[in-house]
Amino acid sequence: MSLAAGLLSVAPCTPAAEPENAFPPMPPIQALTPEDSAKKFQLPPGYHLELVVGDPIIKDPVVAAFDGDGAMFVAEMRSYMRDADGTDQLAPIGRVSLHSSTKGDANFDRHTVFIDHLVLPRMILPLGKGQLVVGESQTLDLFLYTDTDGDGVADKKELWFAGGPHGGIVEHQSSGLVWCADNWIYTTVNAWRLRWTPHGVIQESTAGNEGQWGLSQDDFGKPWPMNARGERGPVNFQVPMMYGPFRIKGEMADGFDEVWPLPGLADVQGGAGRYRSADKTLNHFTATAGADIYRGDRLPAELRGDLFFGEPVGRLVRRAKIEVNEGVTTLRNPYQPTKSEFIRSSDPCFRPVNMITAPDGTLYIVDMYRGVIQENVAVPRGSYLRKVVEQYSLDKIVGYGRIWRLVHDGITPGPQPKMFGQASAELVAALAHPNGWWRDTAQKLLILRQDKSVTPALVEMARNHQDIFARFHAFWTLEGLDALTPAVVRTMLANEHADLRGAAIRAGESLSRKGDTSLQGDLPAMAADRDPTVAMQALLTAKSLGWPDAASLIDKTIASAKALGVKEIGGQLLHPQVQETTGLSFTPAQKKIMAAGAATYNTLCVSCHGPDGKGAPMIGAAPGAKLAPALAASKLVTGRAEGPIYVMLHGLTGDIDGKNYGGQMISMAGFDSQWIASALSFVRNSFGNAAGFVTAEDVTRYRAATRERTQPWTMPVLRASLPKTLSRSEWKTSASHNSATTALAIDGNVETRFTTGTPQVPGMWIQVELPTETTISAVTLDTAGSPEDYPRAYEIACSIDGRSWDKPIATGRGDGPRTEIAIESRTAKFVRITQTGSDPRAPWSIHELQIYAPAITTQDRK
Repeated sequence: MSLAAGLLSVAPCTPAAEPENAFPPMPPIQALTPEDSAKKFQLPPGYHLELVVGDPIIKDPVVAAFDGDGAMFVAEMRSYMRDADGTDQLAPIGRVSLHSSTKGDANFDRHTVFIDHLVLPRMILPLGKGQLVVGESQTLDLFLYTDTDGDGVADKKELWFAGGPHGGIVEHQSSGLVWCADNWIYTTVNAWRLRWTPHGVIQESTAGNEGQWGLSQDDFGKPWPMNARGERGPVNFQVPMMYGPFRIKGEMADGFDEVWPLPGLADVQGGAGRYRSADKTLNHFTATAGADIYRGDRLPAELRGDLFFGEPVGRLVRRAKIEVNEGVTTLRNPYQPTKSEFIRSSDPCFRPVNMITAPDGTLYIVDMYRGVIQENVAVPRGSYLRKVVEQYSLDKIVGYGRIWRLVHDGITPGPQPKMFGQASAELVAALAHPNGWWRDTAQKLLILRQDKSVTPALVEMARNHQDIFARFHAFWTLEGLDALTPAVVRTMLANEHADLRGAAIRAGESLSRKGDTSLQGDLPAMAADRDPTVAMQALLTAKSLGWPDAASLIDKTIASAKALGVKEIGGQLLHPQVQETTGLSFTPAQKKIMAAGAATYNTLCVSCHGPDGKGAPMIGAAPGAKLAPALAASKLVTGRAEGPIYVMLHGLTGDIDGKNYGGQMISMAGFDSQWIASALSFVRNSFGNAAGFVTAEDVTRYRAATRERTQPWTMPVLRASLPKTLSRSEWKTSASHNSATTALAIDGNVETRFTTGTPQVPGMWIQVELPTETTISAVTLDTAGSPEDYPRAYEIACSIDGRSWDKPIATGRGDGPRTEIAIESRTAKFVRITQTGSDPRAPWSIHELQIYAPAITTQDRK
């Protein structure tokens, strides 16, 4: 139930200019019928894809989900990229369609529009009969739609969860809405999870998960988020993602990121660096999408527990083998030795964006089937990708979509479920079904019913059933019914199966949070468990609960551990990577801004820029190659606020100071001004940076100034559009206090400073005499070396002769070590900055004073 990933391949930046004849017109790519497209698939022997439902019944499908009777809901993004510019992409023409079988054989012959007029629907979660929770784009609000009369069309809409607005491109918004085995509902992007209760939906904060497009869970309830942004595919799968991002070197086999497509159109963002020159096929992940851990029972056993996900830019489906050794989970492509994939298609319009284990025991694949899969910010006019799109007329192939069923010779799909009409005792029995979908759905429906009469049967199943999965789901169903007791948990803690012992530790957290801390004393024994995954879970739980002895327990466990996983996860728990703020002191309001910015950074930015702000490695590239430039000590980041604001609003492409990076910075203009301001304030004051805070008003002002701009910046154009620093070599300076030190404010040495030497009082001033009359547009006062010495308030005045002064051209208040002052362009020879505030605790200091001339050109701001 995760949104397709990779709708936008935000991977490589624009390469060097192509030759004039590099994009000769080619015969337009044509959409194929489902029957002809099916002939283009390449699968291992015995496997086939058969059409479940296709166009024109559905168009632009991105996610499918099944209700308790096996009816299939399909979210359709019908407004997505109707042309290469993404015209009217937010038009409310999306829908959720409903497909059912009147014969009860999973061959869908009844089709209705369950909900119409939606804005890019992206998340769907079936609940009870006729109920569906839906998340649209541009909002975190979730609504419950109900079909009250059974006609297959929702006629009731209720707010289910109030999440508020959320901007950004399609790629940067959440996916998932997966009801996992622990009875929490997870999404990607968001640092929180949701839970249905009889009294309403509750929200709980979690660590950021770095997920992007796609979310699944395995047989023991561990969520598996996908991340296309960092070109990684699955991400943070070592431990359940609510505990935070944990990665271990070597968790992906060598070459895992390489892909082996069939068609060679080279329609990849970034050009030559992302395709093989010999056949023009995509060379590694750029748009990984819509994961599913296959947990069905109507395909060969060799697939069970494997991870499947799409790479829609490569027109393929990756199958990954999951292996656990010493507590470390690793992934490998079993077809890597033969340079192949589990599913490949030579049809250029095959775009697998989602997978799901179906009630019939097979694997369903959602195919968005279209010419262009990337969003408009990745296909700007004049870009490499735009030229390829136009070369093959890919932008003309819209309004299609298919859902395929993976089958195998000799194995027929299973029966259709009828769970809504079953008694609770029958649902308990379904917890032992060999198909994971049945177990998940039976557990969910039992919890929605809140029928505690089945508690004794669940306790018996959890303790004694011969099937480990039945015991697992019975245990978590008890937790969801609020019928779990410490006695049952301790029974599971002593179980012979490590996965059940680990589940018992996790479930014990819910008891602790309700006030029953009796199980916390069991953590030391569980941390010493013979199975490393159980020991790791004990450490995660101790840290998550804020257990007073957590640090000593983790330290002691690491010291005695032999398993690599325990050492690695324990070490990261003890020493998490901290985004340093250089000892800066923040006001309560600034701390709130920093927290909001950190949440954004750790959700959207960390994949490319790295947790330390130094740029994430580019997987599969030469040593030292980065996906994105460093933000730490970046002159662009810490310079005038206009620069990073412009980049956030319009993106940045091309070489940066002679270096070509793997990831293109795309526009974030879809987010509101406060969101952008918080993100930039965090980056400008983390990773050793110490720059001024950015306000929502700053962003709004520069958004208006560049509202006509339609293309991402290049560094030469960006620099030409920023205020220009004036040479300080011939400046003359003076001051009201301690005038002998004023030259230290313009000496280029951040370690030296001008200081009044006495506490701040109104009327203190510093003055600059320029060598000639000059047009000025901005002033910056940098006090990073003395972060508390910023001006509490200020005004700036100008003069031609140093005797007659204009009225102040700028007034304001300082709020941190860098005070940036934008002024309306003014010609002056003398500039005086007056400190107008008071603070008995701090002098007024300036480590670096800079005055700026207007940008060389404003034409290219558009």
